[in-house]
Amino acid sequence: MATHSDSTFREGQSTIRPPFFDGNDYPYWKTRMRIYLQALDYEIWEIVCDGPFMPLIKNEVGEDIPKPSREWNELEKRKASLNSKAMNALFCALDKKEFHRVSSCESANEIWHKLEVVYEGTNQVKESKISRYTRQYELFQMEQNESVYSMYTRFTDIVNTLGALGKTFSNSEKVKKIIRSLPKEWRPKRTAIEEAKDLNILSIDDLIGSLISYEEDLAAERGNEEKKKSIALKAMKHESDEESELDEEEMDMLARRLRKLFKQSGERRKSRDLKNRKEKKEVIKCYECKKPGHIRTECPLLNKLKKRAMVATWDDSDEETSDSEEHQEMTNLALMAIGDELDDELDKVPQSRNGGEVP
Repeated sequence: MATHSDSTFREGQSTIRPPFFDGNDYPYWKTRMRIYLQALDYEIWEIVCDGPFMPLIKNEVGEDIPKPSREWNELEKRKASLNSKAMNALFCALDKKEFHRVSSCESANEIWHKLEVVYEGTNQVKESKISRYTRQYELFQMEQNESVYSMYTRFTDIVNTLGALGKTFSNSEKVKKIIRSLPKEWRPKRTAIEEAKDLNILSIDDLIGSLISYEEDLAAERGNEEKKKSIALKAMKHESDEESELDEEEMDMLARRLRKLFKQSGERRKSRDLKNRKEKKEVIKCYECKKPGHIRTECPLLNKLKKRAMVATWDDSDEETSDSEEHQEMTNLALMAIGDELDDELDKVPQSRNGGEVP
C-alpha cells in the first residue's frame, strides 16, 4: 500500500493563507498575490491598485476635505477598512526582510508600488526588461528533442513575465507564435493546422492539446522503428556470433596445422644438422694413415714412428767416429728401415667397402 510520501499527488497550497514571498521569483508571487487579493474581495484589489478609500466632505469654500471618522456611516467604515485588510494580507505574505522594507508604508497601494520598484525597477528599468523579454519572445523556438509541455512552459514564463511588466499579447498572437516556433520535422502538422483551423479564433489550449497528441503519435512511430532496429541488430549479432564461432574453429584448426608444420620442420632441420655434422666429421681423414677422425699432425701412428726414428738416430749418433761418410750411411739405413716399417703398418690397415680405409 502506497504511503503519502510515495504518492504522486501532493497537497496543494492553502486557499486561506496568502502566497509567501521571500525575495525570489517576484513575477510568480505577484501573479499569485493578485489572484489571492481578488479572491478575498475584488474591492480589496481595487484598493491596492487605486489607493485607500477616504470619505470626503465639502468645507465652507466648497473644497473636498477628509470626513472626520466619527461621522462615517457603516458603508464608509466598511470601505475604509478594506485598506487595512489588504495591508494585513500583504504583510502576512512577506518574510521578515521584505516586511522591514515596506513596514513604513501607510497603504496597501504604497506597499504594492514599492515592491514593484524594488523588483521590477523604475519605468526606465521596466522598459529595459520589457525590451529584453520581448526579444526572447520574438526569437523563441522549440528546441530539438524538446517536449511540447517543456516548450509551452518556457513560452508561458516569458509571456507571464512580460504581462507582469505591463506588456500583454492576444490569444491569436500567442497561437501564431507557437506555430512559427515548431521545428522542421513538425512541418506537416503545422501545415495541417494552418489549413484546417482559423488561427484568429483557435484557443492556445486547443493548439497545445493537438500538438501533444501529435507528439505522442511521433513517439509511438519512433518506438516501432527502434523495436524493428533492435530486432535487426539482434539478428545481425546472432549471425555475427555464429560467424565468429566458425572463424574461431578455423583459426584453431589453422593453428594446429601450423604447430604441426613447425614441429615437422624443426625435426627435419635437427636431423639435417645432425647428418651434416656426422658427414663433416666422417670427411676428416688423416693424410698419413688414411683413418678418419683426426688430421696428419695428430696421427698417433706417425708420432710413434717418428719417436722410433729419433731414438735410432740419436743412438747411432752417440757413437763417436771420425768418418763422416760412415755416419751418413748409417743415418740413411735407419731412415730406410723406418720407411719399411711404416709401409708394413699401412699394409695392415683394412680397406673399407667404398675402397677407403676404416679404423
